[in-house]
Amino acid sequence: QVQPVESGGDSVQAGRSLRLSCAVSGYTDSRGCMAWFRQAPGKEREGVAALNFGFAFRATDYVDSVKGRFTISRDSAKSTLNLQMNDLKPEDTAMYYCAAESPPCIVTLARTGAYRYWGQGTQVTVSS
Repeated sequence: QVQPVESGGDSVQAGRSLRLSCAVSGYTDSRGCMAWFRQAPGKEREGVAALNFGFAFRATDYVDSVKGRFTISRDSAKSTLNLQMNDLKPEDTAMYYCAAESPPCIVTLARTGAYRYWGQGTQVTVSS
């Protein structure tokens, strides 16, 4: 059974950095698509960053609000997905979720249904 598990969430002040990690157990395919989504109270779940791995053409995508501040990456040796978040803002406050899908898959931030495997989330709180 594929199970993503997120870690790294914390409460920080605006302008600081955090690094989220997602360990995916049970995932045996050398290719796939993974993403970070977030959900703030009272709001819909929003795609933050996504990537594919193992394909000849590498793709990444970011929501406009985090471009230049967040970086998504995957450590293939550890089979983990990371999200480096710099210059955090209060509007980044949310529960952050890791999502994964095996091929065939697409790199998308618009469709939560494109990913079958979801973690339980890790909370990020940014105070001003």
